Amino acid sequence: MGTGAADLAQGLFRILETGDADLAADLVSEDFRNREAAVAPAACSSPGPAGVLASGVWMRSAFSELRFPIVDTAGNDRQVWVRLRMQGRHTGPFVRFRDGSLDQAIPPTGREIDIEQIHVLDLRDGKVVGHEAVRDDVTMLAQLGVFPPVPATALRMIAWKVTGRAARAAVRVTTQAAEAAAPVHGSR
Repeated sequence: MGTGAADLAQGLFRILETGDADLAADLVSEDFRNREAAVAPAACSSPGPAGVLASGVWMRSAFSELRFPIVDTAGNDRQVWVRLRMQGRHTGPFVRFRDGSLDQAIPPTGREIDIEQIHVLDLRDGKVVGHEAVRDDVTMLAQLGVFPPVPATALRMIAWKVTGRAARAAVRVTTQAAEAAAPVHGSR
């Protein structure tokens, strides 16, 4: 894969789709920082390829058939702006965090998601060093039946919280994300 701005963008989202650790090592700087990791498991905030791999596991644990078709890119040798769609099927719990703790767990709905997003990637020395995004989370929550609340989805979310399934899902995805990041940290 090339190291031009558009190639780096395509590669980063391919890593999120597939978990390709070799591609992550090739395209993601050890100094990489993800400003969007605040709602993700702690391992997603890890610097370098580890954080990207953990983020991919977190998203793929909730959305099967996860893909990020790129609509357009623009950039220079320091930054690339990416307009894309996040698409997939909600087949696992979508767990969101706040300050490192469980904030919300949305039980699997089986629904398709298709949301437009804009990502800004910082580049240096032919690698991705930073990420931030403008996402349409309200549309995604609407597609999942959370906002405005569809009664059946709201009841399932309450049941998951009361029975402890939400907490168990948070532990499971946190563990999976940490495991995805561990081999990268162990190779240093």
